[in-house]
Amino acid sequence: MRPFIPSLLICLALSLSPATTVAQTEATIVEQPSTDGASGFRAPLHGGLLRKLPIGQVRPQGWLREVLQRQGNGLCGQLGTVSAWLDKNNNQWLSDKGDHGWEEVPYWLRGYSALAYLLDDDSMKQEAQVWFDAVLNNVKPNGLLGPDAMDGNTQNPELWAKMPMLWALQTYYEHSGDARVLTAMTNYFKWQLTIPDEHFLKGLWQEKRGGDNEWSVVWLYNLTGDESILPLIDKLHRCGVDWTLTDDLPNWHGVNVAQGFREPATYYVYKGDRQMLQAAYDNHLTMRRRYGQVPGGMYGADENARPGYTDPRQGAETCAVVEQMASDEIMMCITGDPFWADHCEQVAFNTLPAALTPDMRALRYITSPNMAVSDGKNHAPSIDNSLRGMLSMSPFSSRCCQHNHGMGWPYFAQHLVMGTNDGGLCTMLYAANETTAQVADNQTVTLRVDTHYPFSDMVSISVGTPQPLTFPLYLRIPNWADNATVMVNGQPLSVKAVPGKYVRISRTWNDNDQVTLQMPMTVRTHVWQQNKASVSIDYGPLTLSLLIDEDYVQRDSSDPEIVQDDSHWQESVDKSLWPAYEIFAQSAWNYALSIDDANLPVDFSVEHRPWPADDYPFTLESVPLQFKAKGRRIPSWGFDATGMTDVLPTRFAARNDEMETIRLVPMGAARLRLSAFPKAPLTEESDPNCDE
Repeated sequence: MRPFIPSLLICLALSLSPATTVAQTEATIVEQPSTDGASGFRAPLHGGLLRKLPIGQVRPQGWLREVLQRQGNGLCGQLGTVSAWLDKNNNQWLSDKGDHGWEEVPYWLRGYSALAYLLDDDSMKQEAQVWFDAVLNNVKPNGLLGPDAMDGNTQNPELWAKMPMLWALQTYYEHSGDARVLTAMTNYFKWQLTIPDEHFLKGLWQEKRGGDNEWSVVWLYNLTGDESILPLIDKLHRCGVDWTLTDDLPNWHGVNVAQGFREPATYYVYKGDRQMLQAAYDNHLTMRRRYGQVPGGMYGADENARPGYTDPRQGAETCAVVEQMASDEIMMCITGDPFWADHCEQVAFNTLPAALTPDMRALRYITSPNMAVSDGKNHAPSIDNSLRGMLSMSPFSSRCCQHNHGMGWPYFAQHLVMGTNDGGLCTMLYAANETTAQVADNQTVTLRVDTHYPFSDMVSISVGTPQPLTFPLYLRIPNWADNATVMVNGQPLSVKAVPGKYVRISRTWNDNDQVTLQMPMTVRTHVWQQNKASVSIDYGPLTLSLLIDEDYVQRDSSDPEIVQDDSHWQESVDKSLWPAYEIFAQSAWNYALSIDDANLPVDFSVEHRPWPADDYPFTLESVPLQFKAKGRRIPSWGFDATGMTDVLPTRFAARNDEMETIRLVPMGAARLRLSAFPKAPLTEESDPNCDE
């Protein structure tokens, strides 16, 4: 074993030639996957320490496949027959004379097509093909892709809606190998280079989201090696808003931040300037220092973050949730940093499931860590939007989230296992799956990952090979996993797993070799000093919420009293099949958490329940983990004048004398949630952690 020499960003690890025969298992602890071998990006690009495998090579199983099947039967899979914006009649993505579909078609298609290929659903694949054929067959002679729209009837081409369509085309190419995609994207990028800077990326969304376009240029160049398109990365960076500000962001719209913060990291891929890479990290932290002092991985932007509105009752758009996950996954590819996988899991397990109904036929525009009501009322100014339906569960919701939510889980599924530059594979995100991919010397190997993670601490990996194969296997160790252990064929490794790093296992693998990763979960708490020193409880990757009895009240989803007016039905839709819901609390929720002097919950216990027969663990009825703790009610804490959950009470708000047993569940299973608790210390002394 070679000595392990850490550095700030790169840890040199043992590198084995593919031809080397390993007589025994060799394990090392590394901060990042190896930089040796073929880079994840074609020269002269930089970074790319992990490689997303083409769609279809990672096949999700277990609860994740159940989630995808529900999505296929739910809003994303059926939206083409529901949403007026996807009506094929006069759709501008199908005809130059069309008048609707702008961002809605590409928003929807990138998630829908990925879902179709992951489920291998023939009817869904055929539906996706209709749209891809139309886009590729109608490329303009000058290279323009999609509708010939202008921003505000000016000389500024409208480029934003093309960016999600580029991502959809990339997924389609990975599935089909259709060469028309490469030709169309090349010609489109060359056309973009002809637009004068003063007319490029000028407009509401495109100047903030140009990083999406940059990432597509990187993707295409990796395949074609056509250096003539690389200057477009410079142009996009130059003409977009500046995402390299110090301790500030160029825009505080929640979705723009979730997409835009990573733009400097993509520019780093082109220029190799590590200050650009650092800027992306800084952007992520700047948003969370100001508005992200809450559990669940997101931030309290509602629609636009506002000074003074940082309480955990503020929430995130569903669009922002899935865009943040996509950005985390891109940052994983560029940096190989386990930090981004930890964060992606945090958002995926704790925030995304609660944004949708269990059948995935309705969603919520804004989801918050603390929300004791989910109704259709106008809650402005407590929430940053004066429309109704911001908090209700509706198939309408806002038309952006209605169409865009579908990419969240399919993109997550594609990044479970990733390729490494030294001819290996990396288990990056944990969920059951079967992955078939090429490793060293272009040999094919299959990894079968069996786990109920994040509801279980065990991950079992079976290696399938046609003959003995030598390649490295990386296991990401989550930052919370202090006592993780790894065994190969029942034998523990010679090295101790380190949280926030990788275990790199190099050996000659034989068919049916077994790797077992165990990550014991323990209770931890996080004190949010900037939010009245409220406290949240973590159990492994899961953050916990008070169990609130939820009363679902079904409503007509076309009722203007509870829905927004920017989404529209197709005329033939049977609206009775697509109800909306308001959710009301049927049990007390205004509790402070009883904690000891170490800020740990009092009398905390874990209850393991049977795994759900339907493989869907994100409901109060089916969640396989429940917990008990102690709390004291705060009678003065209720709803504000708008009917919204009020802000956290101060430490001076009276707590009841009686300490009650309260039940907790993973917050991803709770549509009504209390996840950031006021404290109820056991002692009468002033809480030293309180920052009022």
